[in-house]
Amino acid sequence: MEEREARIGLWFSMWLRKEDLGIADLFTEDAVYIESWGPEYHGAAAIAHWFREWNGRGTVVRWDLGTCFHRGDETVAAWFFANAMDDGREEVFEGLSRIRWAGDRIAFLQEFGSSVDRYDPYAAGPEPQFRDAGARWF
Repeated sequence: MEEREARIGLWFSMWLRKEDLGIADLFTEDAVYIESWGPEYHGAAAIAHWFREWNGRGTVVRWDLGTCFHRGDETVAAWFFANAMDDGREEVFEGLSRIRWAGDRIAFLQEFGSSVDRYDPYAAGPEPQFRDAGARWF
């Protein structure tokens, strides 16, 4: 389990350093990676391409690994994420990754995101007061 968590930490480190430290060794050749807002990448080569392309237009400023749960060949990892895009946009959210392993390599990874901008819609009384912010992408 410690080895799996170290490999997840390596993935996060790559993003924080903007450096491919072994994507081809971390993911299986036919790995599937699904981002929380919809994009899906098939194969380690496609994941590496996305990594390089994304890092050309943005910076991950924080990606903290939290609690991990392991069962058989699967891991669920909690994390906190923040980025800054070159166009000035910034995102901060929490998430979970559902990971399926093939030996010590990631064969499948699906992200789930959760807003950190939370509030109680019933704080002012029995009728909900929702923010007029529109739905987020996740």
